[in-house]
Amino acid sequence: MSNFQRPTLCCCRKVLTIPNNKSEKSSNSMPAMGQSPPVDIASASNFHSFTLRHFHLSLQLNFRDKEMTGSQVLELCSTKPDTQTLVLDTHQSLLIHSIDCKVHSASTAADVGDQVCTSLTYRVDPFTDYGSSLTISLPAAIRPQQTFQITIRYKTSDGPAIWWLDSELTCGNSNPFVFTQGHSVCNRSFFPCFDTPAVKCTYSATVRVPEGVQVLMSATRSAYSAHEKAFQFHMEYPVPAYLVALVAGDLRPADIGPRSRIWAEPCLLNSAVSKLSGLVERWLTVAESLFGPYMWGRYDIVFLPPSFPIVAMENPCLTFIISSILESSEFLVIDVIHEIAHGWFGNAVTNATWEEMWLSEGLATYAQRRVTTEAYGAAFTCLETVFRLDALHRQMRLLGDNNPVSKLQVKFEPGVNPSSLMNLFTYEKGYCFVSYLSQLCGDTKRFDSFLRAYIEKFKFTSVVAQDLLEFFLGFFPELKERCVANREGLEFERWLNACGPPLAEPDLSQGCSLTEPVESLFRLWTSEPLDSAAIARQDLSTWRTFQTVLFLDKLLDRSPLSHEVMTRLSRSYSTLLDSMNAEVRIRWLQIVVRNSYYPDLYKVRRFLESHVSTWGPWYHGVGALVNPLYLGYTCRWFWVFVCTPKDLVSCCLCN
Repeated sequence: MSNFQRPTLCCCRKVLTIPNNKSEKSSNSMPAMGQSPPVDIASASNFHSFTLRHFHLSLQLNFRDKEMTGSQVLELCSTKPDTQTLVLDTHQSLLIHSIDCKVHSASTAADVGDQVCTSLTYRVDPFTDYGSSLTISLPAAIRPQQTFQITIRYKTSDGPAIWWLDSELTCGNSNPFVFTQGHSVCNRSFFPCFDTPAVKCTYSATVRVPEGVQVLMSATRSAYSAHEKAFQFHMEYPVPAYLVALVAGDLRPADIGPRSRIWAEPCLLNSAVSKLSGLVERWLTVAESLFGPYMWGRYDIVFLPPSFPIVAMENPCLTFIISSILESSEFLVIDVIHEIAHGWFGNAVTNATWEEMWLSEGLATYAQRRVTTEAYGAAFTCLETVFRLDALHRQMRLLGDNNPVSKLQVKFEPGVNPSSLMNLFTYEKGYCFVSYLSQLCGDTKRFDSFLRAYIEKFKFTSVVAQDLLEFFLGFFPELKERCVANREGLEFERWLNACGPPLAEPDLSQGCSLTEPVESLFRLWTSEPLDSAAIARQDLSTWRTFQTVLFLDKLLDRSPLSHEVMTRLSRSYSTLLDSMNAEVRIRWLQIVVRNSYYPDLYKVRRFLESHVSTWGPWYHGVGALVNPLYLGYTCRWFWVFVCTPKDLVSCCLCN
């Protein structure tokens, strides 16, 4: 993938207006379902001029040359008169061979009639460093609302969406591997598309690979045709382009529930099954009781090699998750439940532009915590939330209170890659706003009912904040009567457009039984003189993972620590921490680096060598070092490098 770029941000944003009395109309002032979608400056396409009904991919995967060749057939109709060109998003790495068009001569779409095939002219123009525009000249015969097909023959290889791995870069070190990652705007290097979350359609695919290679896609139906020697897929529900995903390699299946299956390399399969068997169905059932039926049919999980650039991705029917998370049980639980929550929030109902990513991530985070509260109790959920909000405030101190990236409605300028705006604010500030809406209801169960109704109304569409908030006020008319949208200091518009931390945070006192021991031990280690006896009475080996990482993060915040404290910390905990999972060790190593504690500095390189058979986690670290704004919810490895002098990093990696 290309390096992250520092976003150029504009502080302006159109003010959200919410009706605050009976006399005002309750209809949406922004585009609603069935109306023209909003402008997406991250897309070069003219998606607003067409309806995309379906597309089909025919792909041949060549592992030796690391290329995909094939064709794409798009079924469209023009929605505006005198539309002479079709503009799609594409990428510099995608090579177009030819483009044809078939126009139905019949007067209605139901009556196919004769088809006229025409070869079309096209050009590829620069758009941004993350994509290009493909402009196709359309036949004059196409009329508004008339269905036609565009066939694009192309080849793509080393684009941002497609990750080819040699066999030695996989977990099993035996067979090559390939996967795609479309979020946010990468899939334009996988296939030409309307690469915007405002556009959803169904898709199908036929994929041919060498014998012995298993192919999976984010689809509701899949099969292998021995006659055609090809894998066939069909997604029967409309999805945005970024949720089309493919993986191929030495993958083996194991059922873990009535509608869930694990896919993994053979060396990982038993571990994955032992960690998740029976649990996924439990979590799905809890989520259904809260938010309504799970509409995607299957919920399968595929574990990917450590080069997967994030920890997990909510591709419908098939969550992609990094294999290294298997050693961190509590993080595995949280990450999988978060991706399950996306089945409702993000996949079924999607943010219409990347400027409002919180509509997917903030709601999914809230839904994730509703599930964990029901499944594991409020104390556990509060502990995890305290840990995340603590990280949010750490990021706020790094960025400053007035940084526009901290807005929920981030207005970015043309050319800015939306992926560079993935940060804790979209998750945690978004979560706090959703929690505030829940508190306004006075009853969590009532808010659950609202979320079920919200999903039912907007499922398989893309929305803006106006849709959510107006539906909320319509669902709770008594709150509209009380003008809660304009409550001083907590205005909905201010939640969306003000920089800085959340305007309010939920009550997390139910987690005190788990968070108070952390606070107590932290105070002991940061008080003078050190009370060795009191410190010794705290047994970290009995703590939950989130307690340990919260404690270590607090020590990091207090750094630099004295050499004496670092020495005693190492003597007390280093052996224990070295035996724990990567989430714990990576935080201890950042404390080591931040405090220049040379006796343990060699462990940084040992950690990277043991976890980086490929360069995925190192990529996270360098990405965060180059661009500290990329502190995403799922970015695990950046802590060793952020806030760390470059020369010290160089020292610990080279010695």
